[in-house]
Amino acid sequence: MQRILYILLVILFSNYNFSQTNYEKFKKLYKENDTTKIKTLFAEWEKSNPNDPEFYTSAFNFYYSKSKQEILSLQNEKPKEEGFQLKDSTGNVAGFLTSKIGYNPEMLDKAMFYINKGIEKFPNRLDIRFGKCYVLGQLEEYEAFTNTIIETIEYSRINNNNWLWTEDKKQENAEIFMLDAIQAYLVQLYNTEDDNLLSNMIQIGEITLKYYPKNIEILSTTAVALMLTKKYDRAIDYLKQGEKLNPKDYIVLNNIAQAYKMKGDTKNAIQYYELTEKYGDEKAKQQAKENLLELKK
Repeated sequence: MQRILYILLVILFSNYNFSQTNYEKFKKLYKENDTTKIKTLFAEWEKSNPNDPEFYTSAFNFYYSKSKQEILSLQNEKPKEEGFQLKDSTGNVAGFLTSKIGYNPEMLDKAMFYINKGIEKFPNRLDIRFGKCYVLGQLEEYEAFTNTIIETIEYSRINNNNWLWTEDKKQENAEIFMLDAIQAYLVQLYNTEDDNLLSNMIQIGEITLKYYPKNIEILSTTAVALMLTKKYDRAIDYLKQGEKLNPKDYIVLNNIAQAYKMKGDTKNAIQYYELTEKYGDEKAKQQAKENLLELKK
């Protein structure tokens, strides 16, 4: 019996050590950009230890990096992004050379296959979920981006935010960490300046607040998206929740004032701009003064 137990322990330790060795090998080969050896390693790794989460993250990172391609284009009009100005023999501008990142669909499909498989097999690995969010954001695939965030929020209620990170390390302060990331994703959507994505912000914000109603940043950001879609009463409801949590949060107070102003409720707008002037920083105080002067004319 003791001999059998000893053999089992050796096998378990060997498998653990082997998986770690594979991950370390991958990081070294990836740094060296040795594509051939990486593919050989993946074939052996997947066959010998298909239940190693680092295999899926490594394969995802590798194939995503290989999918990226620089695409050069020549255009006559000055581009919004950076571009190289081309001149003819007389010194006149002949055009602009720009570059952007494109993606090889075959490599990208492989990357997404492995990240989806990783989430399916290891649902508590937050780094895998956020890795997918990052790539979807880079691809500007905002519907899938939104759905992946929502799936993560929903799952956080199942695992009670007992999230793991790379190499199955426990994520400390996991709930705060996740909510901070969701707020960053909301800001990412907002910064696109695409009004069509305001509904995505609202969808993410409202499902988050369903489970985490005391997060002031997400209350405020969701309210801003609602204001921009002229849903002023819903925006004010969320902001008033934020005010209850922190009556001196001048960002919340300023947003309430702005919501009332946009709604056409001058009396309440003045009240909240005065509170913003009282509790805000110098910039907020100045903006509140300007709005008060306008509203009191």
